[in-house]
Amino acid sequence: MLDARIDVAAMLGAVVQRLPRIILLTLLLLAATFVILMFMPRMYESSASILVEPRSNVYIRAANEQAPAASGEAGVVSSQIELLKSRDTLLKVIDQLDLRSVPEFNGSGGGGFSPLGLVGQLLGRRSAPVSIDETVLNNLYERLTVAQERDSRLISVAVRSTDPQLAANLANAVANAHVTRRAQLSLSDTAEASGWLAEEIERLRITVTAAETAVADFKVNNDLFTGANNTSLLDQQLSAISTQISAAQERKNAALSRAALIRGMLERGQSIEGVADVRDSVVIQQLSEEKARLQGEKAQRSATLLANHPIVQALTAQIAELNNQISIEGRRVADALDAEAQIEADLEASLQGDMARAKVTASTATQDIVTLDGLQREAKAQRDLLEGYLQRYNEAFSRSESSSTLPDVRVVSLAAPSVTPASPNTQLFLIAVGLVSVLVQVGIIIFSELVSGRAVIAGRDPEPAQDELDEVPFVAEELEPEEVWQKQPVPAVVAVAAPVAVVEEKPETKGSVTAQPEFKRFLQAFTSNRAAAAPDAVVKPAPEIDEPETVVPPAPAESVHVPSLIRPSDLASDLALGRTRLLILAAHGSNADCEVLAEELVGDALSRGLSVALVDAGSERAGEEPGLADLSTNAASFGDVVHKSADNSFAEVPWGRAGEIARTSSKPMTLVEALGDLYEVVVLMTGRVGAASSLPLFDGLDGRLVLVAGKEDDLNAVAETRKRLLGTGFEHCEVAAVPARVAA
Repeated sequence: MLDARIDVAAMLGAVVQRLPRIILLTLLLLAATFVILMFMPRMYESSASILVEPRSNVYIRAANEQAPAASGEAGVVSSQIELLKSRDTLLKVIDQLDLRSVPEFNGSGGGGFSPLGLVGQLLGRRSAPVSIDETVLNNLYERLTVAQERDSRLISVAVRSTDPQLAANLANAVANAHVTRRAQLSLSDTAEASGWLAEEIERLRITVTAAETAVADFKVNNDLFTGANNTSLLDQQLSAISTQISAAQERKNAALSRAALIRGMLERGQSIEGVADVRDSVVIQQLSEEKARLQGEKAQRSATLLANHPIVQALTAQIAELNNQISIEGRRVADALDAEAQIEADLEASLQGDMARAKVTASTATQDIVTLDGLQREAKAQRDLLEGYLQRYNEAFSRSESSSTLPDVRVVSLAAPSVTPASPNTQLFLIAVGLVSVLVQVGIIIFSELVSGRAVIAGRDPEPAQDELDEVPFVAEELEPEEVWQKQPVPAVVAVAAPVAVVEEKPETKGSVTAQPEFKRFLQAFTSNRAAAAPDAVVKPAPEIDEPETVVPPAPAESVHVPSLIRPSDLASDLALGRTRLLILAAHGSNADCEVLAEELVGDALSRGLSVALVDAGSERAGEEPGLADLSTNAASFGDVVHKSADNSFAEVPWGRAGEIARTSSKPMTLVEALGDLYEVVVLMTGRVGAASSLPLFDGLDGRLVLVAGKEDDLNAVAETRKRLLGTGFEHCEVAAVPARVAA
């Protein structure tokens, strides 16, 4: 089978060869189109705008009537559009502008050239005779466009006509006719409501009269008369009797108390002249005056005479007699009070009898009052309904009479006569005809060239395809270093050179250990540190080999298990992808190394749009703001030590004002766990590994432990530190270098 292909150059040559004919034919079509457009009538378009919204006027709205709220229904505007295009609305426009006599609308031929009508006449089809109204309506429908302006409540009414003034008049007439019709519908609704309210008012008047008459008759038949304050006479009588009983009891108790007081003072030999009831007695007043005179005389005589003198004894006897007479008169006063108390008791008993009889009467009247209350409620409900209907009727009648009802639509923009015709668009028509002419002719030329075979070139037979099983999936030299490294085993022990050593570096070859990028950078950093420590060391590349080879130093050195370095970019990627959420940084030499690495990781995470929390548990730098050390000593609360940014995307917990973190406190670990629930990335710095490290405080956290090696740190010592961490109970511990060291 031959392999054929298309000769694009041949096709382009054929098009270029026939280009004069394409241009000539296109110009002829453009000229014919222009001539046809010259005979087509010019149509002018004018547009008016209608706003659909509930309308209300505060001056004609009832006092308790709320302003109408705008409805959120999507079909409100669509309903208004259909009403605008309805037959009744357009017939009013036809009558208003007398469109039946306009040749453009009555079908007398004034509408211009009609291609569809001409084709129908050529085919011998004649339209069925219709009335003049149907003809005018159909022509108006064809020239009328009613549409909603995007998602607003505005409706655009556009009309096309050969007369620009007629187009503007038609658009304004259609809009005004719709507004007038909506107003008439509102007025008709108000008038119908007024008629219904009038009928209901007449019926309610009879009902209210009957209900109030029933209330009055029931009061008269059952002696349920009402006194002052809308209280029944029976209730007033019960209240008066109860008040009199209370007053009689009060007077009786007061008289008995005063009588008992006088008798008690007489029995105890006390003077009763100070009691108000005794002091008010005329006899006692005279006796008291006489007693006072004799006491004065006795005092005068006692000054010159002895106590056994007859005159002094006579005065003493007279005073004693007066005291006896006062006591006798006091008992008479007490007896009078007892008599008064008895009178009040008899009055109380009489009033209690009146109360009992009134209660018997009240028990009978209570049932009648219940029935009366029911009749009164019914009469009140009918009266309130009648008053509400009367108020609504007056409002509806006044609105229907004064035509104050506002329609829910109004014209917000009137149509103006257009200056430029809307159709036909001569320029657009000519561009379209020109493009179609060129494309059709070019397409015909290409099709003819393909059919004739002039644009097809025959080729040779294709070579048989190689079996998929025999294809080489990859080229070894094109593999990435990571892919080569994954195919080779990694030796676990590397001999480290002494201070004065010659270290040979092997190039990256397939199957070589040094092809691993992480291991290569680790080895380069290690040898560069050793070379810096020993100026006499010479570093040179090793010859190319195919198998891994152990580097043999000239001096014996201690073997150590060296872990591969984790690049900061890998840590940043793990944090961004969510593979690591809590990162615990422990420094080998200085906490400043952790701060450098943490600053780079936090900045990268924030630039990726992640929320980050940074916790300082290892700097031991006391500051002015409360931090983790204050939280551990209960000197600050959880909310005081977390300092957030304005957008809450970054939170920082500083060391604090205290000198050290309390080792027995569990609050630091609780705070880190809470931050892990709130933020997407949490970076915890625990300081230099050693006795003062805060790393044991966070034992048990589900985080990723990374040992940070400084720029000046000995990698042998770093490996030993990692080994000790693994020996103390940590399951995993990775080693990372500060960014400056990785760059070296």
